[in-house]
Amino acid sequence: MKINNRFFKKIKKIKISEILNVLNIKKLNNNDDIFDIKDLNNASSNDISFFNSIKYLDLLKKTKAKYILVEKKYEKIVKNYSNPVVIPNVLKSVAILTKLFYPNSLDDVVDFSLNKPKKKNFSRIKIGKNILFGKNVKIGNGSIIGHNTIIESNVKIGLNCKIGSNVLIKNSIIGNNVRILDGSIIGKKGFGFFPDKTENYRYPHIGYVIIEDNVEIGCSNTIDRGSISNTIIGRNTFIDNQVHIAHNVQIGQNCIITAQVGFAGSSNIGKNVMIGGQAGISGHLNIGNNVKIGGGSGVIKNIPDNTRVMGYPAKDVRKFLKESKN
Repeated sequence: MKINNRFFKKIKKIKISEILNVLNIKKLNNNDDIFDIKDLNNASSNDISFFNSIKYLDLLKKTKAKYILVEKKYEKIVKNYSNPVVIPNVLKSVAILTKLFYPNSLDDVVDFSLNKPKKKNFSRIKIGKNILFGKNVKIGNGSIIGHNTIIESNVKIGLNCKIGSNVLIKNSIIGNNVRILDGSIIGKKGFGFFPDKTENYRYPHIGYVIIEDNVEIGCSNTIDRGSISNTIIGRNTFIDNQVHIAHNVQIGQNCIITAQVGFAGSSNIGKNVMIGGQAGISGHLNIGNNVKIGGGSGVIKNIPDNTRVMGYPAKDVRKFLKESKN
């Protein structure tokens, strides 16, 4: 399903020859129009995508992407499913092409369109003092916005939401009956860059934060928007105070996440997961359904469904308790 990006303007299409020229690689025999850069799961037949780890082989097999950025070591694998574009560094090339398709994607530090909201446009919500809204903000009836809160352009908030004081929301789509408590920052750019000796190269982040219905976000949470895909908080998930959720993390429905938990980027959390305070979840992991993670644990590998783990590195809780006695 093709979804127009409501937060960043995109170049309509770019010839593959121009893309190859920007990446300083040899031309192909054709000159197709490329409409966007997307992850393997969301790419259409006119898009370019990328493959940088064998753990994404199942997505590669199903992708519709016409071209795929890939390093030499995976070229033969990609040839079985799409047209490989061989480059020396996949992630840096993704950053370059994202900037090419979305020229203003690194220019969203401040929304200079902010103004005091006009009461006639928001007559069915309750607004505190010193509030600023950007352009085209949509807020559902029955919602409450606390003092000193900023909601930037094109943000969409559903019915009967409660947004606390000193909150910043940008690049986000929020469902119905959501509570976001004081001091939280939702939709900022993720911590993504390519390290270099002279100057670090920043990755554009053109994804959203999507918060589904009946979610609660505690005080002073930070939820980064996605880089190319979206950061998603599933329906009826409750999150305690001072939790950090990095770019592209997807948290399932009915999860309970207690204070000071940290999620590194691009991890997938299943349904009905419970995570104790100060646990850390490493990046690019899959945590199954009905998993329980003890407080202070460090999760560095995938966890299957219906598992209870604790410790560092996180292990089966019975094994952890047995070892702790010795």
